Amino acid sequence: MSQDKEFIYKEEECIYFKEGIIGFEEQKKYIPLPIQEESDAILCLQCVDDLSLSFVIMNPFFLDETYSPKISKKDMDAIGAKEESVISYYVICVVKDITANSTVNLKCPIIVNSLTREAKQVILEEGEYRFRHPLSEFSRKEK
Repeated sequence: MSQDKEFIYKEEECIYFKEGIIGFEEQKKYIPLPIQEESDAILCLQCVDDLSLSFVIMNPFFLDETYSPKISKKDMDAIGAKEESVISYYVICVVKDITANSTVNLKCPIIVNSLTREAKQVILEEGEYRFRHPLSEFSRKEK
């Protein structure tokens, strides 16, 4: 276990961004913290090296089952993924005062190699996804 300024975590739970997140290239190590136990629908992506930096990330498939990002071989190689089945996808959410006005960035998902914990934020080539999709676009899933 590691401890940084009263923040205790297990190294094996961290994910590593070799290039950082767009706009935050200097910060490389994060830990995903679930908002709800046993669910990856919504997570807090906490920077380990700068505790003032965190992101709300969401599983895009929870929002839209038809989400189908096309990841380039170059991006897969960057996280050491030989096949797409080892990749987990997350999108950054910008939280607004009114939840329905919050947005998710489907154009630039975060991809994580679930075996190596290497991660990268990619920019998708396909034009169907935008940088700001309001949460109100998505119907709530009932489980």
